Amino acid sequence: MIPLRGGRAGKVFLQVIMAIVVALFALPLVMVVNYSFKTKRELYIGNPLALPHSPNLNNYVTAFDRLDLGRTFVNTLVYTVLSVVILGLLSGAAAWAIARNRTRFFKFSYVYFIIGILIPYQALFLPIYIIGYSLHLTNTIYGVVLMYVATGMSFGVFLMTSFMSTVPVELEEAARIDGCSVYRTYFRVVMPLLTPAIATLIIMQAFLIWNDYLMASLFVSDSSRRTLTLSMQNLFSQQTSDYTSAMAAIVISALPISILFVSLQKYFIKGMTAGAVKG
Repeated sequence: MIPLRGGRAGKVFLQVIMAIVVALFALPLVMVVNYSFKTKRELYIGNPLALPHSPNLNNYVTAFDRLDLGRTFVNTLVYTVLSVVILGLLSGAAAWAIARNRTRFFKFSYVYFIIGILIPYQALFLPIYIIGYSLHLTNTIYGVVLMYVATGMSFGVFLMTSFMSTVPVELEEAARIDGCSVYRTYFRVVMPLLTPAIATLIIMQAFLIWNDYLMASLFVSDSSRRTLTLSMQNLFSQQTSDYTSAMAAIVISALPISILFVSLQKYFIKGMTAGAVKG
């Protein structure tokens, strides 16, 4: 048996395995980008893995026009930014209250949020839509945002509460001695220390909201409120499907969230590992 730790053979074996895993994950991404520059003839007749003879930017122009990118991009951006900002504020405040109070009410509140993680949001489609329709929240910006906040609160509170164990209580006590109010203590002392956890929450929830189709299709039917993923339906029909333009649309849609991940990557790694080991 080849040892994975120590020894040159073990390191080489591990590097080969990791290279294979990276290639398996990278291959679909490379194919999407490759197809986005191909013509329809090259896609259906030529070798699927071959590079295009010349980059075809017409696919991006077609995707831009048929997606109504100027409107759908702004809609998706507004839904995502507002949702993750509200989630970060509410989840952090709720986690702080739960972590610093040991009464039965707060313990029950934590269990309540944990139970919310165990229930898939797809099972709540009917009650969510009934409540949203009754309150006239469908086809509205604040209705869509509230929907995403409600479905993301459980995970946000769970993540923030786990991270709160790394925040020293002594800093909060010192702030109170100096005369800080509860709100000032949270926003000036606690919240800056929660930056890695907030960044992790922003990345994970932004990824889900940006690429969401099911919940957006449930609450949005007005074309002026549609998101990027909903507009991609225009590239497919029962008679024909424009796969090359669809690949270009996927590339356009993936760029903003990829930039966000790269920008917050160091905080994401810290937020995922913090609290895993105490002491």
